[in-house]
Amino acid sequence: MRRHIRSLTARHEPRGQFLSHLKSGSGAILGMSLVGGLSSLTGLPLLIAPLGATAVLLFGQPASPLAQPMNIFAGYLIAAIVGVAAALAFPGAWWAAAIAVGIAIALMLMLRVTHPPAGALPLVATASPFQGATLFVVVLIGSASLVVLALIHHWIPPRVQYPRPVE
Repeated sequence: MRRHIRSLTARHEPRGQFLSHLKSGSGAILGMSLVGGLSSLTGLPLLIAPLGATAVLLFGQPASPLAQPMNIFAGYLIAAIVGVAAALAFPGAWWAAAIAVGIAIALMLMLRVTHPPAGALPLVATASPFQGATLFVVVLIGSASLVVLALIHHWIPPRVQYPRPVE
């Protein structure tokens, strides 16, 4: 029992380099600043919570399969389609949002393009005043901005291979 309790509080991530952690944090600051600046310029509500979680993966865990460009774009596309369909079919129904999250996760897993932050998109689609097309534009601009910045950011020393090479 004691061993089980200790495993609940154990840190499973390896220790990293202080400079790398600062670089990750600064990348997220730059990424979210880029998205926020684009939001101000375009008038689109680009600063949505799932993009903050995408920044965690892109800048903090860039080697993760979940942070790869295909996972980000396809995961968000699937979740947006499912979320908008649920919002249109069952406006205001909380249970439709719950079902849409599950369907989006299942489809991402089946297609091997899982991006956990995209799992929140059906909640955004069903709980926000976005019209269907606006959500697609917001997610495309926001995620593309973050991925492009990550491609550039990971060239700065200490360098990180991003995206992962094809195996």
